[in-house]
Amino acid sequence: MAEKKTTAQLLEELAGCEDFTRFYRENEEAFVPGDLAAELEALLAEKNLRKKDVIASSNLSEIYAYQIFGGQRKNPGREKVLCLAVAMGLNLEEVQKLLKVSGYAPLYAKNDFDCIVLYGVCRGLSVLEINEMLYDNGKDTLG
Repeated sequence: MAEKKTTAQLLEELAGCEDFTRFYRENEEAFVPGDLAAELEALLAEKNLRKKDVIASSNLSEIYAYQIFGGQRKNPGREKVLCLAVAMGLNLEEVQKLLKVSGYAPLYAKNDFDCIVLYGVCRGLSVLEINEMLYDNGKDTLG
């Protein structure tokens, strides 16, 4: 099994490659898959969570959340993904991975909104508790 390449290694190879098709083919396994519904289902199974409980804790519309889980909502907003991640009780590494799978930037400590969410994730706060902190600090809530 080949060693996983870092993002920096991939960028260096990409910048110097003459044949993109070959580069892509040789590095396909390094790319983050973009199947949010599959990732959510895997996390539910791994953590032995029930979808209805996660949705109830997410502060999202039940119909909208079920559409995300079912793959009908291919591009839910970053805040919606964060609601589900927090409702699932994901740790920071899992939240960052879920954001990447969704096509969004990971949480960034120097961004004021992200900093509050990071604090909440690291402390295991609920969506409502994080929303209160966001509101108290003049930021938009997760939803």
